[in-house]
Amino acid sequence: MSAGLTLRIPIERDRLANGLRLVLLAQAGAPVVTIYVIYGVGARDERPGRTGFAHLFEHMMFQGSANAPKGMHFRLVESNGGALNGSTHPDYTDYFEILPADKLALGLWLEADRMRGLAITEENLRNQREAVKQERRLSFDNQPYNTALVEHWPRLAFRNWANAHSLIGSYEDLEAATVEDVAAFFRTYYAPNNAVLALAGSFDPDEARRLVETYFGDIEPQPQPPRPDLAEPEQTEPLWQTYRDTLAKVPAVVIGYPGPVRRSPDYYALTLLDIVLTAGESSRFYQNLVKGRQSVIQYEANLGWPFAGPTDYLHPGRYAIFLLHHPDFRGEEIADHVEQEIARIQNDGVPEAELHRARAFLRSTRLRQLESSRTRATLAGLYELLDGDPDLLNSELDILSELTPAQLRDAAQRYFVPQRRAVLEIVPAPEISES
Repeated sequence: MSAGLTLRIPIERDRLANGLRLVLLAQAGAPVVTIYVIYGVGARDERPGRTGFAHLFEHMMFQGSANAPKGMHFRLVESNGGALNGSTHPDYTDYFEILPADKLALGLWLEADRMRGLAITEENLRNQREAVKQERRLSFDNQPYNTALVEHWPRLAFRNWANAHSLIGSYEDLEAATVEDVAAFFRTYYAPNNAVLALAGSFDPDEARRLVETYFGDIEPQPQPPRPDLAEPEQTEPLWQTYRDTLAKVPAVVIGYPGPVRRSPDYYALTLLDIVLTAGESSRFYQNLVKGRQSVIQYEANLGWPFAGPTDYLHPGRYAIFLLHHPDFRGEEIADHVEQEIARIQNDGVPEAELHRARAFLRSTRLRQLESSRTRATLAGLYELLDGDPDLLNSELDILSELTPAQLRDAAQRYFVPQRRAVLEIVPAPEISES
């Protein structure tokens, strides 16, 4: 990549005395600012008997705080033309507000107030416990494929409970949650020294630092929570499981292989290999499986799929592929078709012209994403939390652009190994009515 094409997004870093990490991405442009707060706690930090806690707590964070009663956070952001939300992931939980630039102080005050003093009450817990259970019913239990992907795929793909349990959690564990449990979770994980605050958009960095120090500086840190042991035993033989889905109309398969360490050379190689295999109509899967064999209807894949992508993938994880396929083909045939596409790369590599297209696709996609202040804040916050280096936002495209066909072939040979493959076959199975 020529020097003139290298990204140069200005990034400044700071750290408060209480451990809160601050990442500033100030750029002139539309008078908008994104406030992004990411905490180092996700579903993999949960313990047996307390599944779903990370997701439950995401809901609790919108139930009011010491100086912003329930509902005020939403009203203040939305009445000023802004937007807000939060999300739960395997390794982190995050929150954002997008506001007019002159409302930066308002957004920072709201985030600081709930970091300092969340309203943890029996009523709020009861309400949000029911909200999470209802979300599970609507979004997972009553949707095709989702129970297979959220409940069964992790248990097939992983042996360590921390990696294998459901991100959504069980009804029994949610019902057993107490106010004391929630308060302890808050003290442990929702502390400034376990968080990153990223700001992106149109603002003055010096003024932003002053505001952050004013609102967040006196929040007490807590002992740094230990990360759980996520180590997985080596898989030495292929795994296959069939799930009968009463809601599915079309059969599907999920195929996954153990993935590499984040930011390793093979991590970058598999990121680019995924583009070659699955991205756009020029990809191998589209050309050879959708159009050619006409065995696959649609597909999606990623490092960390279905709960993560390359930006937030952490080892141990899987490179996984989800394929809806025509009923005329059996799951074994679809798995074989995928293996054949992979074998072509393992044997013949990726031609330079095809690799050039993959690089161009990746670059154009990322540049479009980075037009958004929310994307800039999110990626910078993630890279600070997971890598300790938000400037990867500028440099990772250069790293990916320097990969060679030989590196992609070697990574495919190392990771796409049949003996380490896991396959979840999802078969439509109409419910049998009782007579």
